Amino acid sequence: MKKKIGVVLSGCGVFDGAEIHESVLTLLAIDRAGAEAICMAPNIEQMHVINHLKGEPTDEKRNVLVESARIARGEIKDIAEVKVDDIDGLIFPGGFGAAKNLSDFAVNGENCKVNPDVIRLVREFAAKKKPQATCCIAPAMYAKVFDGESISPTLTIGNDKDVAGKIEQMGSKHQECAATDMICDDENKIVSTPAYMSGKNISEVAEGIEKTVNKLISMI
Repeated sequence: MKKKIGVVLSGCGVFDGAEIHESVLTLLAIDRAGAEAICMAPNIEQMHVINHLKGEPTDEKRNVLVESARIARGEIKDIAEVKVDDIDGLIFPGGFGAAKNLSDFAVNGENCKVNPDVIRLVREFAAKKKPQATCCIAPAMYAKVFDGESISPTLTIGNDKDVAGKIEQMGSKHQECAATDMICDDENKIVSTPAYMSGKNISEVAEGIEKTVNKLISMI
């Protein structure tokens, strides 16, 4: 039976949702590893909508689950309906959606709030010692999930000192890492990679994400 990897999306587009390259590379790496991707997203309104051609906000309203379905080709679940025992591994691609829709880290930094179903699933995975992974800016959200908890994971967002400092203010540890690589907190079974936080091109990001996915699956 194929291992099932939950992929949590946050919309569709780097500036207001899930980073599309990172999301597709994650899905590709999961398939190449012989596992099955189970896409999910919260059924909530996006923080805002960005015109990706102009890089400017618009007056549009969009739904995170509906937009994420574009990447998942329609095969997607509401994260509220997904339980820890439904999947074997969990991974969060990056993009500003992780810091705007799954959390409000983009606005409130270390004082941010995280979507309740994201908190629930991540903490349930940690409690059951099931492996999980996080890419790009999403590790900052992870740090908030465990802020004040007994777990202090080691995470990476590459070498951005400002974000790394906020991660440590939230009680986690930060370790510098190249986009072509990943780091693994073996004790807590959490893998992370910088992806486009430091990646110069899609090839670098692909290498890091593939290593991340393979490590994640190897721990199941």
